[in-house]
Amino acid sequence: MSRYATPFAHPSGATPPPVPADLVPGHVAVVMDGNGRWANQRGLARTKGHEAGEGALLDVVAGALEIGVQHLSTYAFSTENWRRSPDEVRFLMGFNRDVIRRRRDQLHAWGVRMRWVGRRPKLWSSVIKELETAQEMTKDNDAMTLYFCVNYGGRAEIADAVRGIAQDVKSGRLKGSRIDERTIARYLTEPDMPDVDLFLRSSGEQRTSNFLLWQSAYAEMVFQDTLWPDYDRRHLWEAIEVYAGRERRYGGAVNAPTAS
Repeated sequence: MSRYATPFAHPSGATPPPVPADLVPGHVAVVMDGNGRWANQRGLARTKGHEAGEGALLDVVAGALEIGVQHLSTYAFSTENWRRSPDEVRFLMGFNRDVIRRRRDQLHAWGVRMRWVGRRPKLWSSVIKELETAQEMTKDNDAMTLYFCVNYGGRAEIADAVRGIAQDVKSGRLKGSRIDERTIARYLTEPDMPDVDLFLRSSGEQRTSNFLLWQSAYAEMVFQDTLWPDYDRRHLWEAIEVYAGRERRYGGAVNAPTAS
C-alpha cells in the first residue's frame, strides 16, 4: 500500500488511457498559456484568468500522478513577465506565493517533491520563502517531482551557467579544454532535472517562449487549442497518447522495411 494519499478523481469519472508504462513520458514540461484570453472572452480582468488557472494546474498534477509521469515542469513566471503592467506583476507575485502556500500540504500528501527553478534577483522574498519552505517539506517525497519555474528563462539559465563556468575556468577549478555538454548541464539551475520528453502548451500558440531550452532539445512538441483555465488531466492524457504514438530517433534514422 502506498504511503501517499490518492489524488482526487476527475469529476467526470475519467480514468487514464491504457498507455504502456514505457511509453509514458518521464518528464513533461507545460506552458500554461491562455489565462488572459480566457478572462478577456468573459469580460473579466486578466487576473481572474490566472485565478481560474489554479484549479487546472492541480487537476493536471493529479492526472500526471495517475498515469505515471515522474517529472512535471510548469512555467509559472518567466524572466520576461516583468515587462507586464506593474499591477499584473504584483498580482502574479502574490498569487504564486499564495498558491504554493495553499497547495503544498495537499501536494505533500500526494507524495509530490516540489522544486523551485529560477533566478533570485527581483523575486519577492516572500515568494522565495514559500518556495523554499515547500522544497524542504517535500524533499523526501518520490511519487513525482514538480518543478515550479518562477522567475525563469531558458536563455537566462544558460547565460548563468556560462558565467559560472567562466568563473571556474578563471580560478583554475575547471579546464576550458574539457568543457562539453555534460559540463554545461552540471551548471544549470537544477542539474539533476532530466531532459524533457514531452513539451506541451495550451491555448493554440506554437512556440516555446524561452522555456527549458537546454532540457527540451529532443522533446516531442504538442500544442493544444484549449485555454489554460479550461484545461484538465484529460488534455494531458490526450497529449501523452500523441507522444506515445511518435517515433523518437534522437537524430538517428530508421530504414523502411524492404519488400520481400
